[in-house]
Amino acid sequence: MTNRRKFLQKMAVFSTLSLGSCGWRLANVSSNYISSNQRDQLYVYTWTQYTDKELLTTFTTQTGMKVIADVYDSNDVMLARLQAGGGGTYSIIYPSDYMVQKMVEKGLLTEIDHNKLIGLDNLFPQFKNPIYDPNNRYSIPFNWGTTGLLYNSEQLSNAPEDWEYLWQNQAKLSKRMTLLNDVREVMGATLRMLGYSYNSKNANEVKQAYEKLKSLKPAIAAFDTDAWQNKILAGDLAIAMCYSADAVKITKENPKLKFVIPRSGSSLWTDTIVIPKSNPNIDGAYAWINLILQPDIAAQICERLFISTPNRAGFELLPKTIQENTNLFPPESLLDKCERLIPVGEFEEVYDRYWTQLLT
Repeated sequence: MTNRRKFLQKMAVFSTLSLGSCGWRLANVSSNYISSNQRDQLYVYTWTQYTDKELLTTFTTQTGMKVIADVYDSNDVMLARLQAGGGGTYSIIYPSDYMVQKMVEKGLLTEIDHNKLIGLDNLFPQFKNPIYDPNNRYSIPFNWGTTGLLYNSEQLSNAPEDWEYLWQNQAKLSKRMTLLNDVREVMGATLRMLGYSYNSKNANEVKQAYEKLKSLKPAIAAFDTDAWQNKILAGDLAIAMCYSADAVKITKENPKLKFVIPRSGSSLWTDTIVIPKSNPNIDGAYAWINLILQPDIAAQICERLFISTPNRAGFELLPKTIQENTNLFPPESLLDKCERLIPVGEFEEVYDRYWTQLLT
C-alpha cells in the first residue's frame, strides 16, 4: 500500500506472467504498441495490491471499454518504465504521493480538468488540497494508510508500542523480525524514533539513524517488502515492519496478528490516480477516475481490498465494523504524529549511501 513508498524493485514486473487470469497481469505492453481502436480499450498501470476483477467488469459494463490492467510493485520500476518509453499505452497510472511530485517535475503528467470530474467533492477535506499536489492538479487519491509493526500476539506477550521495541528486544527477536526494503521508510522510522523528521536533510541525524540500524542489523531476518507475509502467517516471524494496507489483509487471515502504529510517529502515505501525458485514451481515463469517485464503488473497493478510502461519501456507506477499524482508519491522535514522505532532492544521495552501507 507506498512512497509513500519505494517498494522493493522487482524487475520481474516486466515478465509475461499472468496474475490468476483475473484480468490483471505483470507489465508486458510493448513500448511501440498502441491499440488501433483506442476508444474501446483502456490500459491501466497499478500496484499488485489493487488487483480487483470486479472493478474491471464494472467499468466495462458502464462504458463498453475493455480494460487491460498491468501491475507493478515499485514506484521506481513504474517511473523507469515510463521514462524509457515503455508506458506509452497507459492512460491511468497509480503513483504514490511523493512520486506524483517527481513525475510533475519531470513533465510526465497531464493536468486534470476538474470540469470533467463527477464526485470530486465526495473526498474528505484533507485529500482535496494535499501537500504533494496542491488542489489535486495532477492526481486523485485512491487509497491511504500508514506504516507500522505487525506482530504475533501469541509469541510476544508485551505488545510493541514504538519502534524502539525492536532494539529493546533485539536478542529475543533475533532473526524473527523484518524491516521493509525501503530506504526512506526504514531510515525515516529510525529518525522519528530518535526525535527527528522522517524527511530530515541533516547529515548528522541521518548518520545517527544509520548507526542505530547498524546495531540492529545482526538480528534482522531480512529487509523485505512482500515475502514476510507468508513467513509471519507460518509463525516463522514474530514481528514485521509493514504498510497498513498489507497488515489489514493479514490480520483477516490470522486475528492473532496485530498491527500497531508506533507512538513516536510513522509515515502517512497516499496512492493516487494520474493521467500520463503519453496517454492514448483521455476520455477513458476520465471515465475511470469518475468510476472510482462514485461513493458506492469507493465503498465496494474498500470492502473487497481492505483499503482505506479517501472518499467521505463512500466511507459513510461502509458497515460500522469497517468504519471503526482503527487499522484502516486510525484516530487523529495517531495521525497527527505521522509525516508524509517528501522528495529530499540531491540529499537523497546521502540516504542511498548509508542504505548501501547498511545492506552490504
